[in-house]
Amino acid sequence: MSKGKGRMIMFTAILLSAFLVYGLYLVQLRMLEEQHSVQIVVPKRFIAAGERMEVNDLQYQTIVSSAYVEDMITDFEEAAGKEAVVPLGQGEPLRGWKMDLYRLLPSRDQSTFQLPREYVLSVSSGIRAGDRVVLYISGAGASSERLFAEPITVASVKTSSNQEIDDMDNPNLLSLAEGDRQKMYASRRDANGLIEFINLNLTEAQWLKIDALCKSGENRLVIAFSPESLNMVAQPSVENSP
Repeated sequence: MSKGKGRMIMFTAILLSAFLVYGLYLVQLRMLEEQHSVQIVVPKRFIAAGERMEVNDLQYQTIVSSAYVEDMITDFEEAAGKEAVVPLGQGEPLRGWKMDLYRLLPSRDQSTFQLPREYVLSVSSGIRAGDRVVLYISGAGASSERLFAEPITVASVKTSSNQEIDDMDNPNLLSLAEGDRQKMYASRRDANGLIEFINLNLTEAQWLKIDALCKSGENRLVIAFSPESLNMVAQPSVENSP
């Protein structure tokens, strides 16, 4: 009887030891997986360039740590409320250079003004959102001249259907964010429509000067692309781009 009892105790001990070893294996496996994976933030849906992202547009996605790049976003709070600099696909890793909180917003002493179409004589067809432009006045009511010494930032350029002007196959904003001047130039060769509306970030004094010169109809604006736009390219570490 004692031998049978001893065998039962030994068998139970072996079984418990096996369960313990297996349990430790599972714990170590889970820890290993956690050490070799990272949760990053990705869009739940397609996000157009210029669209502001909210928390309900985002989700977490797990990737292996070897695929993680330093500027990938790992917290909703880092992305929520920011504007997409480039079009973002569903499930695409969010990176710092792909979004901006104040990219095209006016500064503290500025507001965004949509220029009345009757105020504009001509607009360079290659102008895109985020560009810098130079304003000239032309007409019988004043001598033709440059209005402001500093170039003006373009907040948006729209078609008659309120679509942002861009080359859909080679977006200017993507080239701008990647710091690729060649692509940025090429993106201006084609567009998804004609410029109908242009919004500029202006100080109050600048707008009042434009309004005073143009409201009579005798003078109109010529809006020219400034080469300073090409000096605004970002410099991300493209060698690690996903």
